[in-house]
Amino acid sequence: MFISITEFIGHLHPLLVHLPIGILLLASLFLWQSRKDRSEHLRPVINVILLLGMISAIVTCITGYVLSSSGEYDEDLVGLHQWMGISVAVVSILTYYFFRKNILYRWQGLVAALLLLLLIVTGHLGGSLTHGSDYLTQPLQNLGEDTVAVFKRKPIPDVQQALAYADVIQPIFQEKCYGCHGPSKQKGKLRLDQPDAMMKGGKDGVVIISGKPAESEMMKRILLPREEEHHMAPKEKPQLTANQIALLDWWVTNGADFTKKVKDLPQPEKIKPMLLSLQKESIEQKEITGIPEKPVDKADQSAVDTLKKLGVVVLQVSQNSNYLTANFSIGGIKDDSAIALILPLKKQIVSLKLSGIPVTDSSVSIIVQCSNISRLDLDHTKVTDNGMSKLKSLENLVSLNLVGTKVTSDGVMKLKGMKKLQNIYLYQSAVDRKAWPLLAKNFPKVILDSGGYSVPLLRTDTTIVKPAKTK
Repeated sequence: MFISITEFIGHLHPLLVHLPIGILLLASLFLWQSRKDRSEHLRPVINVILLLGMISAIVTCITGYVLSSSGEYDEDLVGLHQWMGISVAVVSILTYYFFRKNILYRWQGLVAALLLLLLIVTGHLGGSLTHGSDYLTQPLQNLGEDTVAVFKRKPIPDVQQALAYADVIQPIFQEKCYGCHGPSKQKGKLRLDQPDAMMKGGKDGVVIISGKPAESEMMKRILLPREEEHHMAPKEKPQLTANQIALLDWWVTNGADFTKKVKDLPQPEKIKPMLLSLQKESIEQKEITGIPEKPVDKADQSAVDTLKKLGVVVLQVSQNSNYLTANFSIGGIKDDSAIALILPLKKQIVSLKLSGIPVTDSSVSIIVQCSNISRLDLDHTKVTDNGMSKLKSLENLVSLNLVGTKVTSDGVMKLKGMKKLQNIYLYQSAVDRKAWPLLAKNFPKVILDSGGYSVPLLRTDTTIVKPAKTK
């Protein structure tokens, strides 16, 4: 019973906090206005305003202290906000006392400015606690960008190579959950921005049970009706989409693992399009080049359905276009005989992903009949130099991925003269390192990507430090 009363008192803080702000702002204005003429007719009014401001500041401090003891907020930020709030209360008490004693008139302007400054700083810290430390400055970071969304998901070039948690699941938490369960605030003592804290749960216990979404408290609350008190996210907050809920369920079902890649987890048919849509969003953000301006007829739906039955993901490049992307790499196709099934869609396909499929040089003859292809992924396939000469007929080709193939510099040289070609990815191919200067000379306008990057470690990156082994 006692805990319930203290929680109630603490929850009054967000309601009461606006009283001292408004009242003391008005008091500051009156003090500033009467600093010279000391208008006698304003004294009774200023007395009452300062009294109310003082009382409301004291009560707000008390309720704020009770709320801070819940442990739901960042301790360092709470401490700073708490002392600034106490400063407001102390200054308001002293201001009321000295004004009553009629010894404040020489310092009224200074006191008014001090009150205003304290209110601004304390209010900003309070806003940072509830909305995040960058709540005030975040809109300024997006000036000049054609977007209304504050949150930006990290682009996923290849969703199968992406980390299931870091690239797919964590952005969902970041977008919809960090406001209440992030670094600045931990409602119910639950923190979802750190794996260890997430699996530990909150004051009501564990919220994620690996492999059992139906028994996981997090999933239960997400699936509650929106009007229910314990529904997540709160009904006044942006809600999780059906795709986001399905991806969370998929991740928990497969063990709520924080290290595995997407390709290492089972992918039911309903999940594959959702995963690929993340990759599709990334492609659209990079503005796919090479899509013909000329409209094309709608694709044969029966041909699309045939490919989908094999596990091939076929999607429109945009909502208002009939051009398509086709991804064979997800379905687990064992041979290249299925590639011929793209021929009924040869006018519509502009992006073809055959990563890891045993594509041979003979299959390239089929691929080149799709004359509108601008992006072609042949990485980790069986294509060789013999297939490269056939690709030269793809006049709209912009990006070619040959990573992990047996293609040599001789094969790459066969692509010389392709006017729209902008990128060739050659990491782990058979291209000899000594041949790079010659290729660079013959492809001056093409980015020849050798991969194998060395990524610098940033201060914000998480590192694991292990003690040195003793001999």
